[in-house]
This record gives sequence, structure tokens and C-alpha cells, in this order.
Amino acid sequence: LAVMENLFLQLNSTTILLGTVGILLLLYVFLTNFDHKRKEPPGPRPLPLFGNLLHLNLKSFHMTLYEIKRKKHTPILILNIGRRRQSQCTNYKNIDYTCLRPAWELGRIKIVTIFSLGNGIVFGNGESWKEMRRFALTNLRDFGMGKKAAEDKIIEEIQYLFEVFDRHQGQPFNTGQSMNYAVSNIICSIVYGSRFEYSDEEFRLMVDRVNYNIRLAGSPSAKLFDMYPWLFQWTSNRKRLTRNVTENRNQIKRLIGRLQETLNVHMCRGFVDSFLAHKQKLEDLKITDSHYNMENLVSTVSNLFAAGTNTSGTTLRWGLLLMAKYPHIQDQVQEELSRVVGNRQVRAKDRMNLPFADAVIHETQRFANVLPVTIAHKTSTDVTFQGYFIKKGTTVFPLMTSVLWDESEWETPRTFNPAHFLDKDGKFFKRDALMPFGAGRRACPGESLARMGIKEDDLDLTPAVGLTLAPSPHELCAVSREENKVN
Repeated sequence: LAVMENLFLQLNSTTILLGTVGILLLLYVFLTNFDHKRKEPPGPRPLPLFGNLLHLNLKSFHMTLYEIKRKKHTPILILNIGRRRQSQCTNYKNIDYTCLRPAWELGRIKIVTIFSLGNGIVFGNGESWKEMRRFALTNLRDFGMGKKAAEDKIIEEIQYLFEVFDRHQGQPFNTGQSMNYAVSNIICSIVYGSRFEYSDEEFRLMVDRVNYNIRLAGSPSAKLFDMYPWLFQWTSNRKRLTRNVTENRNQIKRLIGRLQETLNVHMCRGFVDSFLAHKQKLEDLKITDSHYNMENLVSTVSNLFAAGTNTSGTTLRWGLLLMAKYPHIQDQVQEELSRVVGNRQVRAKDRMNLPFADAVIHETQRFANVLPVTIAHKTSTDVTFQGYFIKKGTTVFPLMTSVLWDESEWETPRTFNPAHFLDKDGKFFKRDALMPFGAGRRACPGESLARMGIKEDDLDLTPAVGLTLAPSPHELCAVSREENKVN
């Protein structure tokens, strides 16, 4: 015993510290996250402090999750990221089930609160979210979402888009900015009651900032901030993102203020007018503690623009790029349009008679995989799912990449193939595994507008211009088909 005591005294404090840490690490590896009674979903073993960070490629987050899923052969994964446990649903039946089940509630994640401060229709929670979503769905329908009124706005905007394309006179150009302006203007006409000129500096700043913010939010440094907010709150991307969000919210407040000055509660021009009229009505009744406040209005408008502009604009860009890459598919779409529609304006009602074009649009949404990991949910209670136990408070991410590349659902998942949506007779049929707008109570409130916009923009652009790949992979040439016939 005396020998052991002397040996211990000879050890310096650093050695003792390292030995203690080593023992704690061994205890952590063998004892944590190990429950004999309750079976948790499979996943890579986390490390102390880092969790599963070292298993992830932050530049391609969804691909990392997809590869882990393939190796584990499981419909649901569990990861430890930062201080949070996260579960990833990886097939469409599981995603559809979890999104429809009341126990799975939206998780308040640090990175998203930068966008909305916990208000609005995307990142809000509780009674405020329920009331805002109900009001948004009702009023967006009233102002034409999914109806002929919205269709007319889309057709009008397409003509302005054609003018932009014509100005390039067949030379290569980046379609991103003009497509985003067009999509955003359709939203503006419903939300504010009027569109903006593409040259309007205020409008350009607003749209460009929204799309830049989406890119910043997907950057590795933003993901690190999401995982370890106490450590990465001073990163440049996080600060830039916060500044841009603040500037956009201030800009939205200024636009709302202008509408408020000329508000006529008996003749609402758009969604904002309707919200302000309802707010004023409640205030006249001396109801001052309602959810109809300026913060909720600004957040809701911001949500509509951020979600609608980026996703729809990106999908449309993918559509143009794929038509350029596969000219034989573009020619088939053109032949069907010429045969069914002729020279008149394409309308939403024509979709029933355009099965191949409809299949191309749906396959574009699948193949593009614009939103590979959808918005987070959080379990409000302990849940047993597929035989696995998931703790209360676990953040749940539906992994859409796994659904859209699922070999059991799609014949050629990694290939652009419109036949995925055509039966043996060449008629269009819907595939349940395609869920571009989410599912359940958190599904996109602008789904009908987005569907109409994507279809009409794609169908209108195809007969008007023939697209070919320019030397740069991010640029296209828009050439009139009539000019091609002459040449």
C-alpha cells in the first residue's frame, strides 16, 4: 500500500487529469445512450461534446445522412448534434406518418429563430401559429391562390419574364435572378396587392437578400452555429445573416406602413390589407391581446417570400436546365403543347390534356431535390415508432433525399425520367412518394399557388423558347423557336 501511495504522489497533476478524462471517456462510450429496456433508433456512436459532428460533411449534410441511412439499412436514424438529439425519417411512409401525427410538433431550432423570432406561419408554435396559419390559408384563397385570379397574375408576370429573356438576344445569361424576380412578384401581387418593376431597387434588394440568406443558412458555419450557438455565435456568416434578416424585416415594415396609410378596410388590396383590417377590427372591440400584431404580420409576410421565392424559383431554374440538357424531352413537350394548345395561351385547365408535360414537371420536382432536408419537427411526448423509442424533445428531420432516391419507389431514382409519372398507356398518374410541399399540418400553405406557378411558367416557357446549354453550366441561351425555324 505504501508503494502505491508513493507512486501516486510521484504522478503530476497533468497525468492525473488525463487519466481521469480517459476513464470518463470509457464510461461515456460504454454507458451512455445504452438502454436495455427501450430500443432506440440506430445511428453512429456519438463522441463526448462533439456528438456525431465528425460523422457529418457540413457542405453536403443531406448526402451524409443518406449514406449513413444506406449503411444502417434503417427507416429512421438517431444522431447527437450539439446538445440536441435528432432523428431522421428516411422513407416516405414514415415521413407522411410523422407529419400527420399530433405528437410530432415543430422544433424551435436556434438557426431558424434568426429568420422569424418564433412568429409567423413557418417557425411559430402553439395558438399563435394555429391562428396565423388559419388566417393565411383563408385569405390567400380569397385573393386568388389556386384560382383564376392567381392564374391571371402568373400569366401577366410571364410576359415580363419573356421581355427579360428577349433582351439577351440569344446570348448566354444566368436565369436565376430573373426567375426569382418573377416568382417574387407573383407573391407580391397577392400579399401587397401589386407587383414591382424588375428595375425597382428596393424590390431587387429584398429578393436578392432573401435568396442570399437561404444560401447563408445552409453554409457550414451556420450549421455549426445551430449545433453550438454558444461557441459559433460570432461567425461572419451568422452576423451577416442576422443583419440581412433585420434589414428585410425593416423593409417589410416600411412597405406595410405605406399600405396602412392608404388602408380601406372595405376594399382590401391583398393579404396585408386583410390582416390590418382584421387587426383594426379587434382593436375597435378593445381586444388588445390577440395574435394579430405587427410582429406576426412581418414574420408571416417574410415566411411567404422566403419559402415561396427560393423554392419555386429554384425549381423553375432546374426545369429550364433539364430541358436544355435533354432536348429530346423538350421536343416531346413542345409537340404535345402544339397539338393540344396550339398558339393560344396555356391555362391551368389544360393540364388534364398534357400528361407528358405534367410528368416532366413532377419529375423535375423529384429529380431537383430542392429541399433535401425539410423543416424540423419536435416530439412533444415520448414516442414509440417502428419499434423504436424516441424521447420527448427529440428534433425530427424528414430526409427527402432518401425518399426521392428510394429504389423501392422509383425505377431509376438517379436519372431524370418522366416515365416515373406515366402509366403503360402514357397517362399521367400521381406518386405518393413525391411530397415537394410537405405533409400534415405543417405542409406549405402556398402549395396551390406554387403548383400553378411552376406548371404555367414551365409550360409557357417551353413553346416560346428553345433552350440550349451555353459554355458555362450556369447559363442558358433563350432562342425563339420561330427564329430557329427561319434559320
